Amino acid sequence: MKITFAASEVDSAQEALQDLRERYGDVPAEEATAVVALGGDGFLLQTLHRFMSLDLPVFGMNRGSVGFLMNDYALERLPERLRAAKKAKITPLNMRATNVRGQVAEALAINEVSMLRETRQAAKLRIAVDGRERMPELICDGALVSTPAGSTAYNLSAHGPILPLTAELLALTPISAFRPRRWRGALLPRTARVTFDVLEPRKRPVSAVADHFEVRDVRHVEVAADPMRRLMVMFDPDRSLEERLIDEQFLS
Repeated sequence: MKITFAASEVDSAQEALQDLRERYGDVPAEEATAVVALGGDGFLLQTLHRFMSLDLPVFGMNRGSVGFLMNDYALERLPERLRAAKKAKITPLNMRATNVRGQVAEALAINEVSMLRETRQAAKLRIAVDGRERMPELICDGALVSTPAGSTAYNLSAHGPILPLTAELLALTPISAFRPRRWRGALLPRTARVTFDVLEPRKRPVSAVADHFEVRDVRHVEVAADPMRRLMVMFDPDRSLEERLIDEQFLS
C-alpha cells in the first residue's frame, strides 16, 4: 500500500500529517495507490478535485469540524484500514456557465452547482430540463443541483431531499423561494441536463458556483452529470457513505 498524504492548514491536520509521515512514509502522488486526506469535508472535496486526473481513491480522516464524509482519525493500522475500506463511486457534475459578457467557464462539482443572488435583490431564474422549460420564472435567493454525495450538504440546508448514494437521481432544490412560494424542488434522473437562464441579469446579478469555483454575473448555466468521470472515496466498513446517508434521514 503506497500512500500519499494531503492535509489542510489547521494545526490538528498538520500535526497528524507529521505523525503519519513518520509512521508510514509519504510517496509522490504519481506513485501512490491511495490518497489519505486530513481535514474536514471541504478539504476532502479539494483533495478529490486535486487528484482527479490521477484516478486515485481518497480516504479521509477527520481533522476538521464536520467530517460527514470523513473517517475517524487514528494513527494505528492505517494500511489495514485502507485494504478493508469500502469504496463509493461518485459521479461529478459538469457546469458550463456563460456570463453577461459572453465568456464561458467550465468546472466540475462533486457536491452541487449553486445559483446565488449577488445583491439584496432576489434572483429571477428560468429553469429547463433536457431542453424543455419547466419553470418560466423562479424568484428566489438561488437554486442548486445536487449529487447524492452532496445531498446532505448545502442541499439539505436548503430543505432538499437526502439521496441514497446508489440512487440514479439529482436533486433540484430552490433556495428561499419567494414565487412560486410552495415549490420545493424536483427529483431528476441522473442523465438530466438542467439549464438556468438568469432573467434581468444586470439588474439582478447571479453567480454560479461549482463546489468552490465561482463564476459571477452569469446569464446562462448548464448542469449535467459527467459520466466519463467516476471519483472513488473510501470508508471504514462500519462507516460507509451509503449507511450514513440513510442514518441522516432519521435524525431529528
